[in-house]
Amino acid sequence: MHQASDRAALRGQLSVAGILIGCVGCVIITASSVYTALKMGSLPWPTIFTSITALVLLRAAGRTSLNEANITQVIMSAGSMVAGGVAFTIPGVWMLGLADSVSFGEMLAVALAGTLLGLVCTALIQRHFVEESDLEYPIGTAAAETLLASRAGGSMGKKLFGSMALAGLWCIARDVLALMPSLVAQVPVPGVAFGIQNSPMRWAVGFLAGRRSIIYWAIGAVSGWFGIVAGGNVLGVWDISTAQGVVSSLGMGLMMGSGAGVVVRDIVMPMVRRASASRDLAVSPSEGVREGRTARDGFLSRFISRYDAGVLALMAASAALIVCFVLGLGPVVAIAVTLLAFVTAIMSAQSVGQSGIDPMEIFGLIVLLFVAAFSEATQVQLFFVAGVIAVACGLAGDVMSDFKTGQIIGTSPRSMWFGQAIGALLGTFVAVAVMVALVSAYGPGAFGGQDAMFVAAQAQVVATMVSGIPSVPAFVVGLVAGAVLYCLGIPSMMLGLGVYLPFYMSISTVLGAVVRWAYDRVCASRGMDREAAEETGVVVASGVLGGESIVGVVIAFATVAAGLMG
Repeated sequence: MHQASDRAALRGQLSVAGILIGCVGCVIITASSVYTALKMGSLPWPTIFTSITALVLLRAAGRTSLNEANITQVIMSAGSMVAGGVAFTIPGVWMLGLADSVSFGEMLAVALAGTLLGLVCTALIQRHFVEESDLEYPIGTAAAETLLASRAGGSMGKKLFGSMALAGLWCIARDVLALMPSLVAQVPVPGVAFGIQNSPMRWAVGFLAGRRSIIYWAIGAVSGWFGIVAGGNVLGVWDISTAQGVVSSLGMGLMMGSGAGVVVRDIVMPMVRRASASRDLAVSPSEGVREGRTARDGFLSRFISRYDAGVLALMAASAALIVCFVLGLGPVVAIAVTLLAFVTAIMSAQSVGQSGIDPMEIFGLIVLLFVAAFSEATQVQLFFVAGVIAVACGLAGDVMSDFKTGQIIGTSPRSMWFGQAIGALLGTFVAVAVMVALVSAYGPGAFGGQDAMFVAAQAQVVATMVSGIPSVPAFVVGLVAGAVLYCLGIPSMMLGLGVYLPFYMSISTVLGAVVRWAYDRVCASRGMDREAAEETGVVVASGVLGGESIVGVVIAFATVAAGLMG
């Protein structure tokens, strides 16, 4: 009876129309996510954007089911985090001058192994982290509220697609027609790339980011570039080159320390408290057996049958075989990566559930360092390890948020998981194809560095960890400070981004936050409904972000095609 009801829910919520719309959206969102991750050094969650888009398109097709819209949104957004996992790690290979050492097939193997492991892990932990825990999953909750409000049609749809079109035209005018520069208001400051990035997408990131996060981002940028670089140079403490090495090392340390803080505050400490509470409970032996069995069974999702368990085991084994033979890491490393993918997926689910932040590349670095310590993996293979884990963790965070959305509006978990599998597997091929197109169009030199077309900040961190840290003392200071600050409730990841990224990127992001502040003040002075005004701002900013990133990918593909024809 239970399986029959699951099949009925699957048929009712996972429709042909939803799959088709979702797959088309998945291609677009995944491609734009690769571009955004490389260009912006960050990857905003696409969930609200895809929720609104799914509602608009399904309504145009005469379908009004919120559960169907939820599944469609799941398919659309699944490839985004796969794209982030690949974009945050693999470009580091090109930064180290090893472009000839990685092939299309190997990149595809990295993405596919990570996707399979991510899907397996989330199928196993869904019940525990979504249904039984008290984690909030703010992104998933916001998506559920968007779907329940059902206000994405009509004017909201026009605002969404109108802002996308405007940002796309802006991108064409800047990058194709050369009617405007990419950097304005430049001021010569020794060692500091001061200016404002002429990018609506960058401003949209600042608009969408939380005010508190932006404040710490700005503090990090000013402290790092004007305090350490410019100030240290003026005072004669060090030259500009040394100061820049200190800043990059400190920024990397803060970001990695933030990941360590996630592990300590959000995972280890709750486990210690639960274990302590369990020891304090006086229960009889029989009650303890029953309680242990319930906890063990409760960790697994309800929708897993014996057949499902066999399929998941086959997926995990396939991922391990890919790591072992296709990526050439051997059986011991393959087993270690498979097991640690499960551990880091749990870390990711915990982090996203509490903060909405998924430091996927940090989890990849943790496993990379572990593998480097006990194996003879090459530099390129270490990037592969980081990529597999980052994809698995990125997908885990996305899946858990989507499961939370489904829990609130009553969508079948089985239907959602199948939707995620469709979108993630499709996104695997799209993400790798876009990466190949970008490196073919612009060359390996376009990735990394202060003046590069694609800053790829996270991949720079991975590359630096593989090749050697410029200033080990600064990195250690940042590592410790990042962990301590995160445990104290301070967003050290944002602080580290400000220290690490070029100053023009940070100040441009802050400009977007200033626009958000002015927008909120104007709406308040006019007596506009706060929730409606906020929703309109988020929709327009999401459209701006999506428009420029999508057109950027189209330009890259056009460049590749023109080169092939020429």
